[in-house]
Amino acid sequence: MKSAIYPGTFDPMTYGHLDIIKRAANIFDELVVAVLDNKDKTPLFSVDERVNILKEATKDLNNVKIESFGGLLIDYCMSKKIYVVVRGLRAVTDFEYELQMSQMNRKLSNHKVDTIFLNTSLKYSYLSSSSVKQIAQFNGDLSAFVPDYVAERLRMRFGHNNKE
Repeated sequence: MKSAIYPGTFDPMTYGHLDIIKRAANIFDELVVAVLDNKDKTPLFSVDERVNILKEATKDLNNVKIESFGGLLIDYCMSKKIYVVVRGLRAVTDFEYELQMSQMNRKLSNHKVDTIFLNTSLKYSYLSSSSVKQIAQFNGDLSAFVPDYVAERLRMRFGHNNKE
């Protein structure tokens, strides 16, 4: 069985993330979506909230598992015995950063872990979690960026209880 890990912060999960998840799930027998618990950052949503959001988003994808992890991605990969990492690319700037990370992960794993890059679908190429948070902060329309249940959680987090 061929498995892969799609790691990320997912704060919040967007349609862009979901697009990569669905496409990777079509390529691999098993896809583990791994939510990073980074103690150096202060995310909008807790790890448990992000895991639950992703579980809801992927409930119809039988070969997708949602988990959380802390520390080095490479250590998590080795503990799971999964040697393929999936990363999404929106632009050249993403590629430069992701290429460096993939080379470092390959070196740290003694050449056991490879990274597969999926280009983001054109309709999501502009989308980022930080832009979604900014739109939510000002109670903007999130319908093109995240599922309704994510938009509702964002509205509640920013104190906007209406759906305007």
